[in-house]
Parts: sequence; C-alpha cells; structure tokens
Amino acid sequence: MDETLAGQVAEVRRFNRFYTRTAGFLNETLTQSAFTLAEARILFELAYGPSPFAVDIGRDLGLDPAYLARILKRFTAAGLVVAEPDDGDRRRRRLTLTAKGKDVMADLWAKADVDIGRMLSPLGEGQRHRLTAAMADIESVLGREGQASPEVAIRPHRAGDMGWIIHRQAVLYAEEYGWDIGYEGLIAGICSDFILNFKPGKEFCWVAERGGSVIGSVFLVRKDDETAKLRLLYVEPSARGLGVGRRLVDECIAKARDCGYRKLVLWTNDVLTAARRIYQKAGFVLVEEERHHSFGKDLVGQNWELEL
Repeated sequence: MDETLAGQVAEVRRFNRFYTRTAGFLNETLTQSAFTLAEARILFELAYGPSPFAVDIGRDLGLDPAYLARILKRFTAAGLVVAEPDDGDRRRRRLTLTAKGKDVMADLWAKADVDIGRMLSPLGEGQRHRLTAAMADIESVLGREGQASPEVAIRPHRAGDMGWIIHRQAVLYAEEYGWDIGYEGLIAGICSDFILNFKPGKEFCWVAERGGSVIGSVFLVRKDDETAKLRLLYVEPSARGLGVGRRLVDECIAKARDCGYRKLVLWTNDVLTAARRIYQKAGFVLVEEERHHSFGKDLVGQNWELEL
C-alpha cells in the first residue's frame, strides 16, 4: 500500500469512528429500544427492502446466515414476523412483518427520526445543507452500480457560485493535468469580469447540481452582437459519464440561438479530450491551433466555432 493510499485509509477509519460514535451506532441498542442495530436493520429490510427472502436480506446486509436465522427465529417467536411458502418456489419461505411487527418498526422509525433531529437541530440551515450534500457525494462515489442516483438539475448561477467554480476548477486541473496557479488566475479573471460587466439577457452561467451538490458549470459570454463565447465548461469527476457536460453545452447552444447570436466560439486545449468530444458531437468545428506555454505546461490551444 503506497503512502497516499495509507493516509486515505487512516482518514476513512477516523471518520468511521467519529460518525459511529456521533450517530450512536456503538450503543448496545438502537434508539434506546430493545433491538440491536443488526436487528433494527433486519426489521427495516423486511418493511422496506427489495426482497422478502432471508438469503437476499443476509447478502444485502452482509450478515452470517446462521446469525440471521437466529434473529428471524426470535422475531417469529415474538410475533413480529411470519414465514410463508413462496408461490413461485415452494422451497423458499417469504418473510412478512405482522401487524405487531409493523407497529414496532414504525415506533423504531419515529424514535430514530427524533434522534437524528436532535443531532441536526443545533446546526444552521447552511450546515445541514453541507452535511446532506456531503452524504449524497459519499453515496454517489461508493454506491452500488445501478443504484438510483439523485436527479441532475441545471440552474442559473447565484451568489457564491463563482468562488466555488474558481476553487473546484483550479483544484481539478492541478490534480488531473498538473496545471499551476496561473490557471486559477485566469479563471478568477474570467469570473470577475463576468460579475462586474454582466449583461442581462445576453450572458449566462449555468450550474449543474445533484443531491444539493454542485457537479459542473458553464458560461455563455457576449463577444459582440453576433458572436458569443462558451467558457469554463467543467464536470466533477464523480458526475462524469452522466451526460452533464453535454447538457450544459446544449443549454449554451440553445440560449445562444434564442439570444440571436449567429456564432458560438470557444477556446480549449488539446489535452482536454473529454470536453473536445462533447464539442465535436455538438457540431463545433476546429478552426485554429497554436502551441503555447501556460499554467506551467507546454500546451496546444484550440479555437472551435459553431455556426448557429
């Protein structure tokens, strides 16, 4: 294990210790009830999970089959669960919560809501938003393939977005391409000019969000009465492959047409292959290339145009 990965493993362990302690997962029972955390998780799966069969519940929760069987036996004896033959396969037993079991689950759910509310209530609205957005990011990065993801929304820019865009683009291009702080200066200037010389109805910035987190953005900036520029397209690594970049570019093209521009132009560098593919598919044509040394790297700048 290399040094960087070892440090990241230690950070995950540290966070796990903090979160399990804060959320009460180290307590002997959940929400001061008669049920352990494992038992409560099983009840939840029986109430809301995708499968009513023990083998699937055990697999999804990572529980030992014998341990799960003992818990289900106690639930059955307590009148919380009934097991009936499956119509599709008489060898399997379909597990169902009884009316008593549903009442117990509802009580656990209500108590859990109170506990979570108690944890969140001291936080301000902004802090709660940051917390839930961070949770959405964790779920997105670690979630199982095919798991439902929050819908991507495209919205106009608002206060605070410019600082975030500058920060994230500077960090991402430094990490992925080794560009130095000169690039941060460039994008800071573009964003500053956009704010200070903003032309309503002719210039726009769109921000892509998922689960309350910013995952991408793009600018449409006036060059002259007939020409607009597409600038600073970016998509967070966690959101790549979802079509976010294409949606942002399509938004730019449609709005440029609505505003009466006759041409849309952009400047990029040949190393940004993913963005170039999006531009090509959208109909942009490469019209000029030029070598330059910027951001600490030898690059090939490219001018692209789209006749509207």
